[in-house]
Formats: sequence, structure tokens, C-alpha cells
Amino acid sequence: AAMLLLTRIPVDAGYVTHLLPVMLLIWGGGFVIPALATLGMSGAKESDAGLASGLFNTTQQVGMAIGVAVLSTMAASRTEGLLAAGQGRAQALTEGYHLAFGISAGLLTAAFVVGLVVLRRPAVRSAEELDTAVEVPA
Repeated sequence: AAMLLLTRIPVDAGYVTHLLPVMLLIWGGGFVIPALATLGMSGAKESDAGLASGLFNTTQQVGMAIGVAVLSTMAASRTEGLLAAGQGRAQALTEGYHLAFGISAGLLTAAFVVGLVVLRRPAVRSAEELDTAVEVPA
């Protein structure tokens, strides 16, 4: 929702009317990271916890770096194209960012849909199945 709101910000945006709603939505994103880390680590065995943690953090960092690089490149390209077409600098820059935020919103939506379709809740196992699945050390 925040990314979609960012695609509608005008050149002469006001803080309270245009940016504050976005900031309030983005503020909640900080609560998501610990939950994602917990989810990412939940299936790891104790002996693999370090590996799983490293993989989770590396994937997060590399994904963000690639995302920022690609979206920045697309925004800059759009801005340059609009400047070459004779648009004003502020308007061209704003529309370049609109493109990047729009693509970001589309990718987030696609990731959400893929998550809903691909990730499935594990089947509930009966107590009898759980008893046979537990290994008892000798």
C-alpha cells in the first residue's frame, strides 16, 4: 500500500497530506523483519541454525541491494528519457520515481500471490504419528 501511495505523490507534495500516510505504513515494516527471521529459522535444526541464519541474512541483504540497484536504474532511465523529451527536471524526477515505486508495488504483490499459492500449511499429524516420528536416543 505504501508503494502504491508513493506512485501518486505530486511534485509539490505536502508532508501531512502525502508523505505522512506513507511513513505510517512503512513504519509497520520494522515489525515484519523479526517475524520473517523467526519464520526463516523455524525449520532449521539446532545444528544448522548458524547456516540458516547466515543464509537468511545474506539473502535479505543481497536481495535488497539488487532491488535498489535495479529500481534506481529504471527510475534514472525514465528520468533521463523525460528530460530528453523536454519535461522539467522536478516533474521528470518525480515520474522516474513513480515508475520505480510502481514496479516495486507490482513485485511485492506478485511475491504475496506466490507466497499464498506456493506456501502451504503442513498437514496436521496425529499423536500416534508424532510418537513414531520422535527418535529416542539409546
